[in-house]
This record gives sequence, C-alpha cells and structure tokens, in this order.
Amino acid sequence: MKTPVATSIEEYIATFPKEIQVQLKQMRAIIHKAAPQAEEKISYGMAAFTLKGKNLIYFAGYKNHVGLYGVSASPEFKTDFAAYKTSGKGTIQFPIDKPLPVTLITRIVKHRIKLITPTSNT
Repeated sequence: MKTPVATSIEEYIATFPKEIQVQLKQMRAIIHKAAPQAEEKISYGMAAFTLKGKNLIYFAGYKNHVGLYGVSASPEFKTDFAAYKTSGKGTIQFPIDKPLPVTLITRIVKHRIKLITPTSNT
C-alpha cells in the first residue's frame, strides 16, 4: 500500500513524530518571517516556498535532521556552513538534537530572495 502524499505543508509536518514536528514548524515559521510574501506548496515530496512564481527554498524532515534545500553555496556562508553537513547540490542539514540556527536560516532565505528577485528591495 502506498503512503499518501501530503498536499499541504500542514499535512506534511503532521506525518512526522512530535519532536521532529517541532523543528519543522519552527523552520516554516522562520521562512515565513524572512519571506512573508512567499507561498507554500509541496514539491518533490517536500515542503516548499515559492516567490513570484519561482522556487525559493525547500525543507524536509528526517529521522536525525531537518534538511534545507535550494541553499546557495555563496562564499558569505562558508564559515557558517562549516558547522553542518552540506552537499554541493545546495543542501544543509540541521541535527534534530540541536536548536535550529534561526539567524543563519533567515540569512539563507533572504539571500535566496535576492537571487531570484534581483530588483527586490527585500
């Protein structure tokens, strides 16, 4: 039997154990605060945000971490990213057993906004 795919971020988060839901809800709130004009959707089976019709950022829950996808490998983040597992494909992993780095996630989202809306004053 196939597991049903979530159709909203709310449904997506509800599929996880409570301790992971806490971090996923926080990640969602951080992204909303950094990009209040962004719209939510489910894409590639993950929680996603779009801005002006373009993919802004994705996040997903796992047993041991929360992944943030669509992260730019900008030199300005090199020092910050050193503390986390990353991939060259624009992914950073935040361990479930540690608080989410709110300031870093906010900076990442605002950087993505600048990349996809270069004329934005955000």
